Amino acid sequence: MSKSDSPGARTRARDLIVQSLYQMQLTGHDHAELMVQFHERPDYQRVDKIYYDDAMRSICENTESLEKSIDEFADRPLQQLDPVERGILLLGFYELRSQPDVPFKVVINESVNLAKRFGAVDGHKYINAVLDRAVKKLRPEL
Repeated sequence: MSKSDSPGARTRARDLIVQSLYQMQLTGHDHAELMVQFHERPDYQRVDKIYYDDAMRSICENTESLEKSIDEFADRPLQQLDPVERGILLLGFYELRSQPDVPFKVVINESVNLAKRFGAVDGHKYINAVLDRAVKKLRPEL
């Protein structure tokens, strides 16, 4: 088993995705530039590379659609969200919409943990509430 296939590699990929999305919001870097920069980082060697690359490509290509979905369930305009929370929600909505193999409880739990690590003091509560509302519509088979 390679390091990128080890348990936790996908969690580390999510960490890097949130950092990438944060940087994208602050600097305006495009997908290609972010990929070059983050592939050069030592921590990229320890992530699920395929997951990181696929998720970043899809999130960047579908940002507008993902943001419309977030806007439907958020109680404030996206412009008022902290860049960290916005990045976490982009990732969470991407997973709910495009990764049916990832159980919704895992999506919410990983998103909450990301918010606890990177976000504001009570940001994890907001992330949990928004994703919990979204699950009912985005994964109606539950």
